Amino acid sequence: MSEITKKYTNGEVTVVWKPDQCIHSRLCWTQLGEVFNPRNRPWVNMEAASTEKIIDQVSKCPSGALSYYLNNTENPPENISTETRIEVIPNGPLLVYGNINVQLRDGAKENRSKVTAFCRCGQSKNKPFCDGSHIGAGFEDV
Repeated sequence: MSEITKKYTNGEVTVVWKPDQCIHSRLCWTQLGEVFNPRNRPWVNMEAASTEKIIDQVSKCPSGALSYYLNNTENPPENISTETRIEVIPNGPLLVYGNINVQLRDGAKENRSKVTAFCRCGQSKNKPFCDGSHIGAGFEDV
């Protein structure tokens, strides 16, 4: 399975978006709507805010679907040195922070770093990963 990756830059910083990892938390466009607007094409306008504001907002992405690198440096390493931590999002996915190896049903293996969102509602079209389907399904913790 090939993962779609899109890149947007303002010359100083490049934002990387992996839509297959997105859990549609809406943090990006509700907190920095001038840059992240899902109604526009392209949906990312890198000229609408300062590099610092963009970096700050991208760093808040709970799924890791948004990441960034500074253009004057080499791409950061994929592995992040961090303790593994698990967080249950109310009415949403299970977030696993840290470097993990996931063996999929077909036997394929994926290495993930930073944050990985796992489906809890059973509705994801990208199992075991969350794709945001819990929102439309009205999933609630019991």
